[in-house]
Amino acid sequence: MSLIVYLTMNGTSEEAMNFYKEATNGAIHNIMRFGDNNPEASETEKNQVMHGIMEIHGSTVMFSDGGDRHKVTIGDNFSMSLDYKDEATQQKEFDALSAGGKVTMPLQDTFWGAKFGMCTDKFGVNWMFNYDRPQA
Repeated sequence: MSLIVYLTMNGTSEEAMNFYKEATNGAIHNIMRFGDNNPEASETEKNQVMHGIMEIHGSTVMFSDGGDRHKVTIGDNFSMSLDYKDEATQQKEFDALSAGGKVTMPLQDTFWGAKFGMCTDKFGVNWMFNYDRPQA
């Protein structure tokens, strides 16, 4: 069994997927648009993402735009948490994902032996970055 994060946005799913792909060296596997299967989709809605699938660090993340019928309120009820094998990648992706957003906790050494930080990206999504330092 696996946990899949599903993000619903207000017309920015494709932009977000491309941003996350670049920031994390992820891969977009599929984008299905409202207009692909629904001839009744409005002009605004037809090019929006009905269902998108991408992979970030071996995990699946799914996306959808709310469409005309479902306006989304972006909240702080979830975070995307990334675990790293090296500090260089952690720093690179922290810098990329926080660009245009807000750093809520700079990358720093923690009492639990990790380097950890948090940000909210330019789409309002919360991210956590964890690198467990090798034990002596």
